[in-house]
Amino acid sequence: MTAGYGEGHNAAARALAAAFNEEAPDSALVVDVFALSCPRLNSFVRRAYLAAINGAPRLWRHLYAWMDRPGFMTRGIRMLGAQSRMLETVIERERPAAICSTFPAYAALLQRLSREGRFHAPHFNVVTDSISINSIWWRPGCDGWFVPNEDSADVMRAAGVDASRIHVTGFPVTPFFRRNEGIVSRPLLSEGAAPRVLYIVNSGTRHAEATARLLLAEEGWEVTCTVGRDESLRRALSAVAAGRGRQAHILGWTDQIPRMLMTHHVVVSKAGGATTQEAIAARCPMIVNQVVPGQEEGNCELLLRHRAGALATTPESVIETLRTAFSDRGRVWDGWRAALEPLARPDAARAIAAHVLAHVNRGAGEPCAGVPAATR
Repeated sequence: MTAGYGEGHNAAARALAAAFNEEAPDSALVVDVFALSCPRLNSFVRRAYLAAINGAPRLWRHLYAWMDRPGFMTRGIRMLGAQSRMLETVIERERPAAICSTFPAYAALLQRLSREGRFHAPHFNVVTDSISINSIWWRPGCDGWFVPNEDSADVMRAAGVDASRIHVTGFPVTPFFRRNEGIVSRPLLSEGAAPRVLYIVNSGTRHAEATARLLLAEEGWEVTCTVGRDESLRRALSAVAAGRGRQAHILGWTDQIPRMLMTHHVVVSKAGGATTQEAIAARCPMIVNQVVPGQEEGNCELLLRHRAGALATTPESVIETLRTAFSDRGRVWDGWRAALEPLARPDAARAIAAHVLAHVNRGAGEPCAGVPAATR
């Protein structure tokens, strides 16, 4: 179960379904009841969400803190009647052996259905955030939580979540990373290779053109820019790239981000959940150039805490940070790359699938809360 409020939720759901379907073809479905139940309203709310995180970050910070309060989901679930009915319809039709949710609102919906005797299968939350985890992920009960790293597990344990139900598996990323370990690689900076920089321009990215122009001005670097569906930016940067001595690639929307993360030395991007975790899986150090308050703060904190990347929020600081990383044949970059190794779990989706299947095969009972009543 997923929802389109941030690509991390959808990316995790797709990767997890792929892992289940590797074990048993056509056994897993990806479902978004928010899109199915109220498509027009869902589209409007998604646009409002993107406008808030990109255009009004202070407002979003307050909303994120408001959602973190006790009782938010209890009150909020009353507004999700259509989604709850659609969820029940899907459950009745598919009769799932288990449900994994990569979006936190499902836990409250499933908990209510369980109390009413209309849902009995095991349910697991796949947490897609790191460190700055909103309590809506754990206040409703479930059979277990899969978290991306020990830092996040520590946050949930400190909040009173049953430690035996917290499983540090990593973030479920596309199987491309696991399948291509040791096959797809980047040249060694220590042997004098030209640095390769990947710049991912997301919707709402600030200073995108200025940052890209400065990157393209560095003739000693190989540069790839992905600009999504911003055709005017693609044309402008393509004109700049045409005059470079060293080749550059200016791309629109692409599904080749996993491969590029494995073949470039550094990625410059906002600290989105999917991008950050895919960069970790690819062992590609990240320069974070923008952070959405709330859920993305923890992603940036994870990289900084482990010295596996850097924060640079202006075009000029991005360039200076990269120059430092690549100097002395990549000495700083080598440190970042080594720090990513213990965080990288490209097989996370398979690990989660194996755990869920083992739970189902044991015939475990109904979902339990796993959180002391005083914290709910």
